[in-house]
Amino acid sequence: MHAMAVESFVMMLRNLLGILAKGEAHARAKGFDPAVLVNARLAPDMFPLFRQVQFVCHGAEDCAARLMGQDAPRPDAGEETLEALKERITRAIARLEAAPAAAFEGAEDREISVPLRDDLVLELKGLAFLKDWAIPQFYFHLVTAYDILRHNGVELGKPDYVAGLASAIRKRGGGGTQE
Repeated sequence: MHAMAVESFVMMLRNLLGILAKGEAHARAKGFDPAVLVNARLAPDMFPLFRQVQFVCHGAEDCAARLMGQDAPRPDAGEETLEALKERITRAIARLEAAPAAAFEGAEDREISVPLRDDLVLELKGLAFLKDWAIPQFYFHLVTAYDILRHNGVELGKPDYVAGLASAIRKRGGGGTQE
């Protein structure tokens, strides 16, 4: 449970830092304010990039807290610059890395209750919460952030999305790592 709720999220949050750095470099190279990207969205009824990043960070931290039997953290708001978003991601990584693996013991059977809007509540055991709710939500918002930048001309590809796996990619037949 710790590996899925912390280690996987941390790797992808680090990848998100790299993706945002590419977005910022793109804006500067093209001569426009990076705030344009921060406020960009895929469709008029979708949240902008800054909210997608906030959802990614909060979702990871919320998941870990609930699985450890702790109170869910309050979401941070107001971060609407690339620099502030990168700081938010860095804080989320630090908080996740500080979560001890022992705190996840028994988490798969822990009762999780998440208030939703309109007086609804999501009630699941820890394992179902992680695999059926928290992970899909995390990746939905992460991919949407990636897609917003890609849609706005930032040169991104799958290597940026899975950058944390670079050391595991090598030539067939056991050759060294790919550079």
